[in-house]
Amino acid sequence: MNRALPVVRLRVPTDEDAVAWHRVFDHPDVMEFHGGRSAELSAYEELTARQRRHDAERGFCLWTMLDRDERVIGFTGAQPWPREWGPKGEIEIGWRLGREHWGQGYVTAAAQMTLERVRAAGVPGVVAMVDARNERSIAVTRRLGMRLGEVYTTPEPKRQGRCYRLDW
Repeated sequence: MNRALPVVRLRVPTDEDAVAWHRVFDHPDVMEFHGGRSAELSAYEELTARQRRHDAERGFCLWTMLDRDERVIGFTGAQPWPREWGPKGEIEIGWRLGREHWGQGYVTAAAQMTLERVRAAGVPGVVAMVDARNERSIAVTRRLGMRLGEVYTTPEPKRQGRCYRLDW
């Protein structure tokens, strides 16, 4: 099935987006591979502030994802891999979407926009770290043309993480 991707817009996160992300991600399915439950509001406040800095310094970040009605539905974008293990020093593309918006093509559309922006910023390629059990995100990496690179065991909890790569 080859359907048209939905209308989606990306913007640099605002202070208000921290509240929206906290609300939109507060679902066990959304957080299954991210600790099982939504982070505290303060974590999203820090994350949105950090993303504004990334955008100002690098020209890309984790952008707030908006649907055609300008509702916050999630985020997608890129940032430096933040951990001491894994693809240290590389730029990771990532996404998170509110549960009610799954299966409609939003992540693929937004991730394609992200790839265009990151490429325009001069980044030579990206990685996507995905929990090996996260079939939905693995499917997105395939739609983006990414290939499996390395496989890691995460420090805590000990799970298999897959590093998908895309160079251009």
